[in-house]
Amino acid sequence: MTRTVRHAAVFCLLLLAALLVNAARVQVFDAGAYEHSPANRRADIDRYHRARGDILVGGRPVTGSVDSGGRLRHERTYTDGPLYAPVTGFASQAYGTTLLEHTEDDVLSGSHPLLAALPLLGGPADRGGDVVTTIEPAAQRAAFEGLGDRKGAVVALEPATGRILAMVSTPSYDPAELSGNGPSAARAWRRLLGDADQPLLNRAARQTYPPGSTFKVVTAAAALEARVVRDLDQRVGEPGPYRLPGTDTELTDERAECGRATLRQAFEWSCNTVFARLGVRVGAERMSRTARGFGFNDDGLRVPFSVARSTFDPDVDRAQLALSSIGQYNTRATPLQMARVAAVVAGGGLTRTPYLVERTTTDGGTTIGRAGPRGLRQVVRPATARLLRELMPGVVT
Repeated sequence: MTRTVRHAAVFCLLLLAALLVNAARVQVFDAGAYEHSPANRRADIDRYHRARGDILVGGRPVTGSVDSGGRLRHERTYTDGPLYAPVTGFASQAYGTTLLEHTEDDVLSGSHPLLAALPLLGGPADRGGDVVTTIEPAAQRAAFEGLGDRKGAVVALEPATGRILAMVSTPSYDPAELSGNGPSAARAWRRLLGDADQPLLNRAARQTYPPGSTFKVVTAAAALEARVVRDLDQRVGEPGPYRLPGTDTELTDERAECGRATLRQAFEWSCNTVFARLGVRVGAERMSRTARGFGFNDDGLRVPFSVARSTFDPDVDRAQLALSSIGQYNTRATPLQMARVAAVVAGGGLTRTPYLVERTTTDGGTTIGRAGPRGLRQVVRPATARLLRELMPGVVT
């Protein structure tokens, strides 16, 4: 009898040890796999149990949250969704987050450490915090309505601070269509992904284009800084086509007057031959240095979401340099980048890093983070900026 009891006790101890080992395996070694398993909805249930904080424009929220009554309780809502989509992005229960909804997710979702109800214990906030943007509602609407049905983008910057006052991309979309996780969200997702006009793309910050003649601002700046040209009324045009160095390719101008144009006239008339020659005379190294100063070839720009890299190729021969200097060849720029170029001219040759978030706050309005002006740099001499400001009104028609 004693032996039987002893054997039973040993067997029970072995079962208990096996249970403890299995529990340790599940909780320690396999915890990550279970946590990230698609079948584990606990994190999502907890995330959407709280109302999401708001993104504010002009002091008013352009987002909201509605209680759906489902397991994932709160769905995102948007006011004037297509107008502000290039700023807010979307927050979807099925497809994740983009743009500000993504970069500021810890604040908006309430998971930021400074929003914890019990900071020392890591307790969750009852509601997400708010994100105050730099966008000016009147400027945003004017840009959106100005573009109308056309495909394009507009960015407006405040030169003295770097604040982004408007960021518009068209065609746009309504982020509210993607907020839930049901069939309607799935249909909207497939429709938007299949749209050849790419409404989900933020063309203002995430797409580059050949800047063409708008790049002549940079070339003019480089020529003035290098003293290749010293005066706006200095003659810089030469008669006839310009043969690209080392090739049989000739550049021509639409106006015969470009052959005897001053810098002022060449800028107004957008004379390709003049600015191609100027770029070659300045040289690849100086042209590249000036372009970098204006913001080209910057891999790390965040506003706070990432921005596509605008490029000016430094490894070019003289023919390629000529084309690059008139915004062709490999030269590419986002609309945001070209707004930065204009801001340098308007700002007396200084540049500031552009930013979209003024501050982040608790639900009650207490500031937990602030951006503000940053990254002040001198790009060109104030005298050069003044001369460029004289040139630029001449091309406005």
